Amino acid sequence: MKKKIVILGSTGSIGQNTLKILKPYKKDFEVYLLSTNKNLKKIIKQAKEFKVKNLIINNFKKYLEAKSKLKKENIKIYNNFDDIDKIINKKKIYYSMIATSGLDGLNPTLKLTKYSKYLAVGNKESIICGWNLINNNLIKFKCNFIPVDSEHFSIFSLLNNNKENKIIEKVFITASGGPFINFPKKNFDMIKPKHALKHPNWKMGKKITIDSATLMNKVFEVIEAKNIFNLNYDQINILTHPKSYLHAIIQFKNGLSKMLIHEPDMKIPIYNSIFNSEEKKIKLTQLNIEILNDLNLKKVDIKKFPLVKILNKMPKYTSLFETALITINDFLVYRFLENKINFKSLINLIIKISNMKEFQNLKKIKPRNIDHIYRVRDYVSLKINNLGI
Repeated sequence: MKKKIVILGSTGSIGQNTLKILKPYKKDFEVYLLSTNKNLKKIIKQAKEFKVKNLIINNFKKYLEAKSKLKKENIKIYNNFDDIDKIINKKKIYYSMIATSGLDGLNPTLKLTKYSKYLAVGNKESIICGWNLINNNLIKFKCNFIPVDSEHFSIFSLLNNNKENKIIEKVFITASGGPFINFPKKNFDMIKPKHALKHPNWKMGKKITIDSATLMNKVFEVIEAKNIFNLNYDQINILTHPKSYLHAIIQFKNGLSKMLIHEPDMKIPIYNSIFNSEEKKIKLTQLNIEILNDLNLKKVDIKKFPLVKILNKMPKYTSLFETALITINDFLVYRFLENKINFKSLINLIIKISNMKEFQNLKKIKPRNIDHIYRVRDYVSLKINNLGI
């Protein structure tokens, strides 16, 4: 019997890479459900290639268009992640990939813990804002969690599935520094979106590419690592590493240290998350000794990338402040992409707005449920919109 696969966000970079990996193994896997927000052309092509019977199209206009275009096909079209329970109908899913972007990914993440043997999550917002809810479900439904961000998958691999954080002294995750690691800070107000979108190593969506340029992406990854591996913030360090070849280092309490290296290609962690310990072979490149001889690891320049200082005042446990921080950052990144604010203002405003008293007070409140998180997101969005930025 074929193993059932679910991929949410199948038209984004992680989703597309997941399907590329599965393509040679169609005899082993059935792609049971795909989703997209509005990239109808791509998801229809994917559905036909992999003979997918269920699609979720979140954009209502595109959903209606899909219903019309596919009315003669044996494909069921849905418009909402709330339909997941009905779509899966208590079937066993071998592997679910959550590759959606944004906090809306939390709802389907929680739903799929009930049905999935392995849950691979590339949705940062869910892990950052709702980890306590996700972890409760993982335990309740005996679902195996696999992080697919390169840094977190590297830590996961180095621990060899040992979730015991007591053996860890320090964790180091690397940051490429984005396109501006060698760019003078005094010229930051000259940076336009077209400059910030030119990441030297990774091919990613626009929003996450901007987060990489400000190093906010790394702030989020530290929060994720703290949550996933049950660490304290003072155990996690960021090192800049322009080549993105080394992804994580763990210093253990027994005196040993381990590091994980691979090419800056998301197909590698995704491939290994699917095949786990199976003896499958991915297309390999030669070990790059030249890069290993010049890793160029450095502490983050706080003056150039001041957003990392946010981590110094993060609450010990998951709180609603993380939801506020995600929402503030999202709003301001899109204002920058629309040329409404400059790069320097983007960084300064994230710090200024996140320090507002009403948002700082959220550090004292733990998320009770998904509605609690979504209500805070909507409250913060309304507050920011009223600032007239």
